[in-house]
Amino acid sequence: MTQDIQANFFNLIRERQSIRSYDPSVTISEEELKAILEDAVLAPSSSNLQPWRFIVVNDPAVKETLKPIANNQQQVVDSAATIIVLGDKEAYKRADEIYDRSVELGMPQEARDAYVPRMLEYYRTMSEETARSTAEIDGGLVSMQLMLAAKARGYDSVPMGGFSHERLIEEFKIPSHLVPVMLISIGKAAKPGLPKSRMALDRVTYWNALTQE
Repeated sequence: MTQDIQANFFNLIRERQSIRSYDPSVTISEEELKAILEDAVLAPSSSNLQPWRFIVVNDPAVKETLKPIANNQQQVVDSAATIIVLGDKEAYKRADEIYDRSVELGMPQEARDAYVPRMLEYYRTMSEETARSTAEIDGGLVSMQLMLAAKARGYDSVPMGGFSHERLIEEFKIPSHLVPVMLISIGKAAKPGLPKSRMALDRVTYWNALTQE
């Protein structure tokens, strides 16, 4: 069983491609989209604050609204859904909710009571730049897991950074504490993605010190 899981994982990460051409006749049920997101939110996050927030766009009219915001990328309309991934700079405000639930699942109460106040003090005094960076990093972690979860269910995806943050914020009335991280379209490929190379490992990896290229 372990070998089968390993083989499936290694195949999965090699077969996943960024797909930009989708079959517009394919839909994904709300139940299955929720299942993909349930897998995605198992991703790690800073202090387990889970700052990711999602807007699932699967209504045709809303897709048309999103398309020009996403620089008229056709996959926004043709894919089954596009997930707007946001990062919450004020995720620490849900710390009590998260850690009370952790206690219910077995975390010792004394561990929770010792950690949460110190953690809250750190996040409340965090600079705007650091808060934004943390939300974006954690948003990237959940986004990659989301795409792998989609692929494991037979769906294709593409992450998009090419969109107007300002127009997205305005159109979807996104409050200032939420940071747009990326858009992810999900569906079934109408045609394969283009072959893409990866740089050799020794071109991007250093051991124990960063050496000059």
